[in-house]
Amino acid sequence: MEKIIVKGLRLFAYHGVNPEEKVDGQNFVLDITACLDADLAKATDNVDDTVSYARIIKTARAVFTERSYDLIEVAANKVGVEIMNTYPKLQQVTVLLMKPEAPIKADFDYVAVEETITREDMEKLK
Repeated sequence: MEKIIVKGLRLFAYHGVNPEEKVDGQNFVLDITACLDADLAKATDNVDDTVSYARIIKTARAVFTERSYDLIEVAANKVGVEIMNTYPKLQQVTVLLMKPEAPIKADFDYVAVEETITREDMEKLK
């Protein structure tokens, strides 16, 4: 199984429980790891036989910024589910959603949630 990795996708959005997060917004960083069997793509050298990382980014950006969520757990889940729904070749996707500017009085690099969704998980959602 191969992995398509998008590391450090920076997006601006309005997620959070605090009122100022809903009004002012903040920067977020996503790492996305999508797993698939890419044997056909390796044989054909054709992007249509895999999943384009550019399309994964486009999907993640659209879902992540289309509305505001209180919890980053929900935002990460929505991104992962939409990527899995959109690209049936994927067997699994992991979304690490980092919030480097969380309004917490502490010295930290970021707070984060990580969501892994498998094809089996998607079948349970039907």
